[in-house]
Amino acid sequence: MSTSLPLFPTVFVRICLLFCFLLLLPPPGWAAAGPTDRLLDQLNAVLLRKADYMRQRQDSIALLTRAFRAQPVGRAKFALGQRVFEQYNTFKYDSAFAYALKLRQLGQQLGDERLTERAQLSLAQIHLSAGMFTEAFELERSLQPALLDSASKQAFYFLEARSYSDLADYNNPVGYYRPAYTARAVACLDTALRYCRPGTYDYLALLGFRALKQGDLPRSRALYGQLLALPGLSRHQFAITASTLSFVEEQLGRPQLAIDLLIQAAIADVETATTETIALFKLSDFCYRRGDLKNAYTFINFAREDAAFYNARLRQIQIGGIYSTIESQRIGIIERQRRSLTIYAFVFTVLLLVVVGFAVLLFRQLRKLQRADAVISVINQELQANNQQLSDFNQRLSGLNQTLHETSRIKDEYVGYYLNASSEYIDKIERFKQALEKTLLTKQYAGTQKLVDSLNIKRERSELFRGFDQVFLKLFPNYVAAFNALLRPDEQIALADDQLLNTELRIFALIRLGIDDSERIGRILGYTVSTIYTYKTRVKKRSLYPSEEFEPRVKAIQVA
Repeated sequence: MSTSLPLFPTVFVRICLLFCFLLLLPPPGWAAAGPTDRLLDQLNAVLLRKADYMRQRQDSIALLTRAFRAQPVGRAKFALGQRVFEQYNTFKYDSAFAYALKLRQLGQQLGDERLTERAQLSLAQIHLSAGMFTEAFELERSLQPALLDSASKQAFYFLEARSYSDLADYNNPVGYYRPAYTARAVACLDTALRYCRPGTYDYLALLGFRALKQGDLPRSRALYGQLLALPGLSRHQFAITASTLSFVEEQLGRPQLAIDLLIQAAIADVETATTETIALFKLSDFCYRRGDLKNAYTFINFAREDAAFYNARLRQIQIGGIYSTIESQRIGIIERQRRSLTIYAFVFTVLLLVVVGFAVLLFRQLRKLQRADAVISVINQELQANNQQLSDFNQRLSGLNQTLHETSRIKDEYVGYYLNASSEYIDKIERFKQALEKTLLTKQYAGTQKLVDSLNIKRERSELFRGFDQVFLKLFPNYVAAFNALLRPDEQIALADDQLLNTELRIFALIRLGIDDSERIGRILGYTVSTIYTYKTRVKKRSLYPSEEFEPRVKAIQVA
C-alpha cells in the first residue's frame, strides 16, 4: 500500500489533463469562414427580418387593392387589377386566383374579348405556378392567341413552354415522354421569341431557357451571364436569373459557384417577399449534401413555410421528401451528440471516482466508522423492508377480506331478491292456472283468451328490471355517479326522474356483479348478443379511458 500511494497523484493529474484537452478540442466540421459562409450568414440575417419584408409587401398590395375597389368599372380598373394579380402571382396563390377570376368577370362585363382572354392567361399562369397541370393545360387550350396583344402572346407561348418543360422534368431523365415534351417546350420558346425585342431581358431569358432545354449548357450560361449584367435589373428578375444560372453551373460541374448564386437568389427572394420560389428549397439540398445540416434544416423549414403560405401543392410534395431526409439526419446528429455527452459524463464520473478513491486513502479511519454505520444502516433497512413487507401483506389480507365481505353481501342480497321474486312469480302462475282451469271447466273460451291476453310480458320484464335496479342500487348507491365519472363530461348519462337505470347502466351493472358473458347478459335482458356488443362498444367510445381498461374500472366500483 505504501508503494502505490506516490503513483496515485501522478495518474490522477494525467487523467485530469487528458479530460481538459478533450474539452478544448474544436467541434467537428469546424473550418475558417469563406465567401460562401459569409453569404450564408447574410442570408440568415435576412431571414431574421423576413416578417418585415412580408409585412411591407402586404402593405403595398393593400394600397393597390383599395385603389382597385375604389376605381369605377372600365379599362383602368382592369389595368389596376392586373397589377394586383402580378403582385399576388409570386406571393399567394389563392389571392392571385381570386383576382384572375375578378379580371375575367370584369372583361366579360366590359364585353371586351381581348381583356377576357388576358384574364384567362392569368388564370393559366397561376394554375401552373401551383402545380395544377391539368387545369393549366385546359385553360391554355381554350385560349385564342389571336385576341392577345404582342406582350401577352409572348407570355402565352412562354407559359406553354414552361408547362411542357415541367412535364418533361417530372417524366424522369430516362422517361419515355421526356424528349417529346422538351421538343414542344423548345417549339413554344421559338414562337415566344418572335414577340420579343432583341437585347431585352425577356429576349435573353427566353434564349437562355431555350439553350438549357436543348442541352447547350455553355451557351445557356453565357446568356444568363448577360442577363445578370443588364442595367436596371429588378431584385425579382435577379433572383430568377441567379437561380437558373445556379442550376446551369451545377450541371457544368461548378458546385461552389452554383451554391453562391443560389444563396444570392434566396436573399433576393426573401427581400422581395417572394414565396413562389425554389431557391431556398434547392439551397437546403445543397447544404445537406455538403454536410451543413444546421443551415439545411433552417432553409427547408423556411421553404416549407413559403410553400404553405403560397399554397403550392406540388412544391409542398417536393419539399416533403427532402425535409424527411434532413430531419432524419438531424436526429442522427442529435443522437451522436447525446452519445458524446454520455462519454464526457462517463469520463467525468471516472475522475470523480478517482477523487473519491483518493479521499478514501486519506481517511481510512473514518472509513472504518462509516462501514460500521453502513452495517447498522443495512440492518435498519432490512428491518424497514421486512416491516414494509408485513404491512403490504396485511393490506392484501385486508383487501381479500373486503372482497369476501363484498361478495358475501352481494350473494345474500341477491339470494333474498331471487327467492322473493321466484315466490311472487309462482303465486302469479298459480293464480293464472286456477283462473284458466275455471274458464276451461265452464267452457268460457272467451274468458280463456282474455286471461291469455292479460299476460303482459313487457310489463313483467319491466317489473323484473325495476326490482333488479332497486336491489342493485341498494348495494351500489353511488353506481351511477361512479359510472359517469368514467365518461367524458359531455357524454355522461342523464336519467329521467322516474328511471333508476337505463339499458347501458344495466348491462354494466351485470358486469359489475361478475356476469361478463355477453350471451348470458342478452338472455337476462332479452337482447341479442350483437345488441349487447353494440351497447358496450358505444359506451366505451365515450370513455375517458382506453377500451381495455373500461370494464375493469367498472368492476372496481365499491359496494356501499
